Amino acid sequence: MKTLFNLPKEVIFCSKCVYSNQRPASIPEFLHKPSREGARYLNMKKISHNKYICDACSVSKVKEKIDWKKREKELIKLLNKHRSKDGKYDCVVPGSGGKDSVYASHLLKYKYGMNPLTVTWPPILYTSYGYENFKNWIEVGGFDNITFKQNGRIIRLLTKLSIQNLLHPFQTFILGQKNIGPRIAAKYKIPLVFYGEAEAEYGNPIHELTSKRDSSYWVQKNFNKLYLAGMPLNELTKKYKLSLGDLKPYLPLDKTEIKNKIEVHYLGYYKKWIPQESYYYSVEHSKFKARPFRTQGTYSKYSSIDDKIDDLHYYTTFIKFGIGRATYDASQEVRNNHLTREEAIKLVSRYDGEYPDKYIDEVLDYIDLKKTDFNKLCDKFRSPHLWKKTSNGWKLRHAVYEQ
Repeated sequence: MKTLFNLPKEVIFCSKCVYSNQRPASIPEFLHKPSREGARYLNMKKISHNKYICDACSVSKVKEKIDWKKREKELIKLLNKHRSKDGKYDCVVPGSGGKDSVYASHLLKYKYGMNPLTVTWPPILYTSYGYENFKNWIEVGGFDNITFKQNGRIIRLLTKLSIQNLLHPFQTFILGQKNIGPRIAAKYKIPLVFYGEAEAEYGNPIHELTSKRDSSYWVQKNFNKLYLAGMPLNELTKKYKLSLGDLKPYLPLDKTEIKNKIEVHYLGYYKKWIPQESYYYSVEHSKFKARPFRTQGTYSKYSSIDDKIDDLHYYTTFIKFGIGRATYDASQEVRNNHLTREEAIKLVSRYDGEYPDKYIDEVLDYIDLKKTDFNKLCDKFRSPHLWKKTSNGWKLRHAVYEQ
């Protein structure tokens, strides 16, 4: 049966969590083509007859054996090497004021004595509670911050094209958030950048469970090979009469822009990263507040809540890969022993793929896209090996709750 986006033809579910092998693994976002040429997907290791374990669950087993005191000593050694002695910023922490950026920045400043500069690529459309959390991060948590306010015309255009060409509402935010840290570090000659967890904790190959983020994610040599919003860069600039300056905030650094040595690290390599504990920590230290209602598509209230486009993003992953937000959340909680697999399956059955009608009208109005056109796009991006059309509408051919 035909598959789209180079997806694996056979759908396999992890026997420990509720991921399937249709989950995409991260690649540099500026190499994202409509065909998903070069795409990677979650690896499944066969452990017995009809039983598999995914790389994300394998990583969780590796984490159980890590000597975290030894890792902390490695962190302290790294920080001592770069700690400022004259009041200059010595590390950059990108974030929006969510639980993970609060946890990372607060630890670095108030436990380890660093002088972080926090930097923010703002959400496309802030939620009211997301913006309050951002303000509390800076004002209650106590941090200096640079916020990069994007050109509104450009981000609207790129977000619309990302949906039309890739069904990927979140691409502009991912590009901005991942590039802003190294870009600010280069501008102000700051030696360290810290992000939270490595992508390997969520499904990238296990060998990518390292301390440093690969520079291919934030530095490029050949800009002629880059894609934005599913279009080659030169085609995008010509068709929409854009300059390279218009698009530069979304692009990786050119090597010529880097005048100092920059290291981009995952704090989660050195500190055992558990999202629920980050949440409790951020509540205590910056008055972080969860959503006042359940997030559509899942059962939780405190993860990825600052942008009104978040819910739409996870709905599109359900369309393209058969994996919605409840699958992501429940799988992570199974790995952290907060849910059993049986409990996770029930939550996925109940919430995965819920239509995000809370904010969808506002988001589509913002980018000038009709809901009927968006729904047609969704149908266009359904891979035939994942979906079948019935008298009651679209139905997944393979679901973890029907295995």
